[in-house]
Amino acid sequence: MSVELDVNHIRKITDKNNQLLALILSGNFNQPGVHFFTSNTLSQQLGYMRHPAGKKIEPHIHNIVLREVYYTQEVLFIKKGKLRVDFYCEDQDYLGSVILTAGDVILLIKGGHGFEVLEEVEMVEVKQGPYMGERDKTRFEAIAPEKIKII
Repeated sequence: MSVELDVNHIRKITDKNNQLLALILSGNFNQPGVHFFTSNTLSQQLGYMRHPAGKKIEPHIHNIVLREVYYTQEVLFIKKGKLRVDFYCEDQDYLGSVILTAGDVILLIKGGHGFEVLEEVEMVEVKQGPYMGERDKTRFEAIAPEKIKII
């Protein structure tokens, strides 16, 4: 697993085959304008917008467009607390962990993941629907605590 931090406070988490597993937007990011961090091919898009008072965004309607979604992608907004995210390859091999704090946003794109709340956490989750219950997930055993490595 590798973590790449760019100048915009974006961490890109990739697996051993360099597949993108997650994007983490630091709570410190605050550049003016519109910034999208995902490619147009992902089924969940992550962007940040900062506009001055008086900025107008034209009214609009989103058109009906048929899309195919192969993976459930989740976005977590950490409002309060501290959360450890453990990353796994598609074959369930543990890769490493990161710690998120208040203000951070993570887009979980692919691969496996697990969580441990390190300090009481408040977070908001956004993901594609409809939710298919247990058909949506394959559960597996978490990494042993002594093998956790924070990257």
